[in-house]
Amino acid sequence: MKAIVQDRYGTAGALRLAEQPDPVPGAGQVLVRVRATGVDPGVWHMVTGLPYVIRPASGLRRPRRRVPGRDLAGVVVAVGEGVTRFRPGDEVFGAGEGTYAELAIARADRLEPKPANLTFEAAAAVPTSATTALQALRRGDVQAGQRVLVVGAGGGIGTFAVQLAKGLGAHVTGVCGPDKVDLVRSLGADDVVDYTRAEVTGRYDVILDIAGSRTLTQLRRMLTPKGTLVIAGGEGGGKWIGTFHRSLRAPFVSMFVGQRLRQVTSLYKAEDARRLAELLAGGELVPVVSRTLPLSAAAEAIDHLEAGHTTGKQVLTV
Repeated sequence: MKAIVQDRYGTAGALRLAEQPDPVPGAGQVLVRVRATGVDPGVWHMVTGLPYVIRPASGLRRPRRRVPGRDLAGVVVAVGEGVTRFRPGDEVFGAGEGTYAELAIARADRLEPKPANLTFEAAAAVPTSATTALQALRRGDVQAGQRVLVVGAGGGIGTFAVQLAKGLGAHVTGVCGPDKVDLVRSLGADDVVDYTRAEVTGRYDVILDIAGSRTLTQLRRMLTPKGTLVIAGGEGGGKWIGTFHRSLRAPFVSMFVGQRLRQVTSLYKAEDARRLAELLAGGELVPVVSRTLPLSAAAEAIDHLEAGHTTGKQVLTV
């Protein structure tokens, strides 16, 4: 099979399209012919090895996994021992291993039937980003009638977070760049702030900070006295810890203030995947795919993501 492989950290010079052995599913696993795969910040971290704090997990000197990628949508080719939920020919989406390839392995409990109303490209945009958004809103304990601020509302996680928060009955304000204002409003945001032209005003019950560079102090000023901040990402920072310093400080600060400061680490859970599949099938959740590129353009897509240009999600087609 053809796959994107890397033997060192980096993007343009480190990623290449090469032949690799076809993977074989083990017990509880499914072999999927990948039709599309998503590009998200988690992939960027693993491909570049930045910030350095992630390298104990990703590989100290070189990537532990030669083939990157996690999100996938495709067609089942074969199933391993004990798998009864899927059979060859089924269309599925979910989280796998080494999905920047023609074939990839996924645990059966990390796959869902692809909703018939979604293309493979749209389905591939969902798993990591929508799961993170859902779990972040749960960490914030978002309730109907609350004022929710989504910082980074035009990105992969943000576009899902806006829709999910509205579905919970919240009053949603999205913060984004000027080229994403109309999109964020079309997703259901009650108010949209173009951060290049205006400052965020007012106080919010829940702030979901996905792509912000604001300090904890700045974010706390926008919270109600008993409000909740959920950190699900960020921009900038140094090569050693990036913006993880905010996530590391948040629990400590929470001990001394009335506000709750939390971080979210996305964990792919079967119950969340099923809920998202229901919302997608019912048209209550719509993936935003801004660019589709061939698998061979993986480095270009990851560099584009790093530059902060992406609206919604980029998807690689296989």
